[in-house]
Amino acid sequence: MAYQPSLISLQWFSILLVCISLFSWTIFAASPDAPLTLDYYKSTCPTVFEIVRKEMECEVNSDPRNAALVLRLHFHDCFVQGCDGSVLLDDTISLQGEKKASANVNSLKGFEIIDRIKNKLESECPGIVSCADILTVAARDAVILVGGPYWDVPVGRKDSKTANYDLVRENIPTANEGLLSIIAKFLYQGLSVTDMVALAGAHTIGMARCENFRARIYGDFGATDSYLRNLKSICPAAISSSGENNVTAMDNVTPNLFDNSFYHTLLRGEGLLSSDQEMYSNVFGIETKKLVRKYADDPLAFFNQFSDSMVKLGNITNSDSFVNGEVRKICRFVNT
Repeated sequence: MAYQPSLISLQWFSILLVCISLFSWTIFAASPDAPLTLDYYKSTCPTVFEIVRKEMECEVNSDPRNAALVLRLHFHDCFVQGCDGSVLLDDTISLQGEKKASANVNSLKGFEIIDRIKNKLESECPGIVSCADILTVAARDAVILVGGPYWDVPVGRKDSKTANYDLVRENIPTANEGLLSIIAKFLYQGLSVTDMVALAGAHTIGMARCENFRARIYGDFGATDSYLRNLKSICPAAISSSGENNVTAMDNVTPNLFDNSFYHTLLRGEGLLSSDQEMYSNVFGIETKKLVRKYADDPLAFFNQFSDSMVKLGNITNSDSFVNGEVRKICRFVNT
């Protein structure tokens, strides 16, 4: 009797084909049209890295949560038309920005941090350093300042003159999204499953809003009774305008330290976001489960991969910005 493939087999084969085609396309789409280099500002603004670092030191010392805010801004910027500073643009009469898109409107903060760094650099090197580069370097320094790894940041990005409100919904992973859908979004950006699991480790310093974990804690959450009671006191079952923006740490053990504790929460079944826990608990997450265990067991392996993956994330470029882009004077507005 001839072998008859099951419906599940066929579905998986279709998913595999889609993923392969997406990955093949992004090999070219994510390749920078203009080279990013470590010494791009060597002659035009040699103190750029020092200025960004000092400003970020002040911001993180004043509130360690600022590290996570800047890191999230960078991620959301790069996943929508590349790392081009489009996420920083305010709405104007002629431009609809990305800040008010559903995945951003209550999630992204820290814009004023980038404003302050930009003002400092404009005083030192007017019209030289792009907002896209500032955000990319600031994200690296944010991680270092809360105990995370170092990586070299190639620079030379230009700021876009456009934003894409609709692409935010399509490209940014959400808190209750399924594992396969999120993998597809990373592959679309030219990032691998390994990159996805490593970059998710940034949640070790992240905060989550009630509306993004309510379904999780009132569903199959496998936390201890005391931890679950605390979460429910922060996020009541009934939807209310006052409770939606209540926040709590995604890593409840070392929330202000960049370490591998986040992966241990997944091993315990205590991932606050459903999308995070899926990496370990989803029956189809064979590769992701292995990676979660690896990074939980080996913090150095996590740090090394996170560094490599952040470089790849930062190298997602907007080809149009190299041709038609600019260096904004104010990060919130296109130059006039």
